[in-house]
Amino acid sequence: MTTTNTQTSATNPATGEILSSRPYASQADIEQAISQAASASKIWADTPLAQRAAAIIRLASVLENQAQTLAQTITREMGKPIRQARAEVAKCINLCHWYAEHGPLMLANQPTQVPGQQAEIAFRPLGVILAVMPWNFPLWQVLRGAVPMLLTGNTYLLKHAPNVPASAGLLVQAFLDADFPIGAFAEINASNEGVSSLIADPRVAAVALTGSARAGEAIGSQAGKALKKCVLELGGSDPFIVLNSADLDDAVNAGVAGRFQNTGQVCAAAKRFIVEEGIADAFIEKFVAATSKLVVGNPKDEQTDIGPMARFDLRDELHRQVAETIQQGATCILGGEKLPGEGNFYAPTILTGVTPAMTAFQEEMFGPVAAITIARDAEHALELANLSQYGLSATIYGEERLALQLAEKLECGGVFINGYSASDPRVPFGGVKRSGFGRELSHFGLYEFCNIQTVWKNRH
Repeated sequence: MTTTNTQTSATNPATGEILSSRPYASQADIEQAISQAASASKIWADTPLAQRAAAIIRLASVLENQAQTLAQTITREMGKPIRQARAEVAKCINLCHWYAEHGPLMLANQPTQVPGQQAEIAFRPLGVILAVMPWNFPLWQVLRGAVPMLLTGNTYLLKHAPNVPASAGLLVQAFLDADFPIGAFAEINASNEGVSSLIADPRVAAVALTGSARAGEAIGSQAGKALKKCVLELGGSDPFIVLNSADLDDAVNAGVAGRFQNTGQVCAAAKRFIVEEGIADAFIEKFVAATSKLVVGNPKDEQTDIGPMARFDLRDELHRQVAETIQQGATCILGGEKLPGEGNFYAPTILTGVTPAMTAFQEEMFGPVAAITIARDAEHALELANLSQYGLSATIYGEERLALQLAEKLECGGVFINGYSASDPRVPFGGVKRSGFGRELSHFGLYEFCNIQTVWKNRH
């Protein structure tokens, strides 16, 4: 993939105002960034684990002190409603505290199960980790990987999405304010070619990506060619199964929250609603009523539930998907249109009569659109849920025993029973199929970018 532009720009999606622009990093900039990160990695890896954990606690304090500025920047750059932006910052602070408290024990040397031998497992840093991150959670997506990587003793080189440069800059400053070594956490505005050169550089040890399946193909193939570890968290088209035994009001409330949070721009979120036919009419009626009450508007307003989509080109793509699905035979019972004005707003949309052959079922819908498909029974719902190229997460609302039976056969990285998709530092997060591979968060995410070293003593 070749980059044709010479610079990137950030636009306020609520107004269309150009906020800033900056050139792509030159080869000299890339060399400086790698050199600093590589030098810092030697210092940081030799820093005692307790001191690294203390630095993570300092980072949490910096984020807390800057919470309002961080939230306002997220809202301005990518349109997240301000209440949700504040919640993102708070989630990052909690992440720091959790890893600082629990991470050192996870990274302690572990005895092995080899009888009669003195052997243990140690967790060593790999070095410089390149992270290519998206715009939809400008802080959380970065920190949920960076915090455990840095705690392990790695350094973190961020290539952030080009439309959130101020958020990226505030993150870099937060790490400096928390007294991390210069280069331990750094950001580079690299082009596609620049990213390729970073992956190929022998001083970069591994790569993490959160993004589209297409980006995963490119990054994964380049990392493979360079024989480097990578973790890919890619797209999702998560099923939200509603069984006849579901508590209808709970399912509706969770469905609305799960689909329309962050203006529907979430990888692991309800996208394909698969509803058992016995409850379908009642669910749809209540779902439409609840969705109709969502407040669309200025993301700076406290009452706003749905803000603008982050990028104008993505709104065009979403509208294409909606129009195609309608042409294929689905019915639009709510929304289905770009909202007028300078901002990048799209009406909350509900499509019914969606079948597996339709665009809204086959492709990821990254915006405020819900697609509803009717299932004959629970087994049919399971079949429809798995009939996707993606496998990030899934939700089931219904009687718990049956839901657990279905969960065993769902092809995805996470299943939420009577609760909608979320991420939490205490449990692993990631997908299967074209949703990627590897895990973030918990001890699984902590170990992804470690050299898991076996140390034998006096082996006979």
